[in-house]
Amino acid sequence: MTGQPVGGGAAKALPVARSEARPLVPALMFIALVVAAVGSLGTPLITSVATSFHVSLGSAQWTLTVALLSGAVATPVLGRLGAGPHRRATILATLAVVVAGSALTVLPLPFAWLLAGRAAQGIGLGLTALMMGVARDHLPEERGAAVIALISVVSIIGAGVGYPLAALLAEFGGVRAAYGLGLVVTAAALLTAWRSIPEAPEGRSAHVDVAGAVVLAAALLLVLLLAGERSLWTRHLAVAAGLAVVAVVLLCVWAVIELRGTTPLVGVRAVRHPAVAGANLAMFVGGIGMYLLLTLITRYAQTPHGAGYGFGLTTFVAGLVLVPFSVLGFVAGKLTPRLRTRIAGPLLLAGSAVVVGGGFALFAAARSDLAELFTAMGVLGFGVGGFSAAMPGVILAVTPKSETSSAMSFNYVVRSVGYSLGSAIGGLILAAGTRPGRLFPDDSAYTTAALAGLGAMAITTLTSLALARRRVSETNP
Repeated sequence: MTGQPVGGGAAKALPVARSEARPLVPALMFIALVVAAVGSLGTPLITSVATSFHVSLGSAQWTLTVALLSGAVATPVLGRLGAGPHRRATILATLAVVVAGSALTVLPLPFAWLLAGRAAQGIGLGLTALMMGVARDHLPEERGAAVIALISVVSIIGAGVGYPLAALLAEFGGVRAAYGLGLVVTAAALLTAWRSIPEAPEGRSAHVDVAGAVVLAAALLLVLLLAGERSLWTRHLAVAAGLAVVAVVLLCVWAVIELRGTTPLVGVRAVRHPAVAGANLAMFVGGIGMYLLLTLITRYAQTPHGAGYGFGLTTFVAGLVLVPFSVLGFVAGKLTPRLRTRIAGPLLLAGSAVVVGGGFALFAAARSDLAELFTAMGVLGFGVGGFSAAMPGVILAVTPKSETSSAMSFNYVVRSVGYSLGSAIGGLILAAGTRPGRLFPDDSAYTTAALAGLGAMAITTLTSLALARRRVSETNP
């Protein structure tokens, strides 16, 4: 990333013919949806995995954590490779790894192999930014912007699509049947990519900064470990604090490596551009809030009546609560590109953050009826969809085409860390609200967590408004 405006790259885009663009767009959408759904496939299966493999719930949780971790580590590397001349080969090779990992999750192998398969599946999460790069290079500018926005939304709502399907298969066919869904759709995605993804424009070059990738991977490992292992903070506070310090030091070392390197993994100087830095800050804090509310609603819905609240829903029925999230998220994703012709991207980010804040307010004030949970989830989906659709436009407005994959990859790493912290913060607040000897937290703990989420979305809104104000001052000096 060099911070040049759109079109500043030396290589020219190679727009595909209109007849070829038609199959390209659904192919990009399908691949982005598959990798998102498969990456989150572990969420509804944690209890089933613990039962089937005779492991603890904490160990089973790693079937989700390891996928998020491998995705966060692979994303910047794939983004850099995707900026080079071998983008098509990178996409096909990555999907082949995902298919191989999917096969490991289906075969009757020990638990360690299941974790290896989930790690391989998680690598596919890094392909979302590459799909955006393909769209920006090979579609007309206006069409490409709309498709990029929808790819961003699809990468979010994929969880809402995969959750109920996986839960239904697990309920009737066991955990292997649920993971079998992942094998089928990833194989279809590989075939789709082989038939539809074009070569990258000529004149591109990309070199992976191996040292930077290793240091970043170690830092992200610690960050996500600290976010996912909440027991570290409650039982071994000194160890957790020490690991947090090490993670910060590693991130600082990584930044120095990137600044001094001739072929950085991520263009840190460009990330410091006010528009890019502000957008990534909004993504980080907003991601914490968005995933926090998603976690609160799904957990509340599955809490048994014996706790004094909750609805005791089965995994499959609880997955249906995500349907409004996915549907309204997609609607917002379709509307946002049209609104961008009249409203600046940062203002759309601010408006979407306000909508998510409204979801928190609804959940905090009214959750005694299942319809209220559906409503809060729908509001969340609409806000997340609008936010996700507006984000690429804010970042890519100051990014050359050749660096699309790299720029958006960094944004997705920021998003992954924010989501992980959102889940961890929710867990810590609920744990603090659980009285000794009780299995479930007090109902008031959910209200406390919702208020914390409101604070996160307020910060996100203010950050986005500051971006909008800066953009106006630059446009009208």
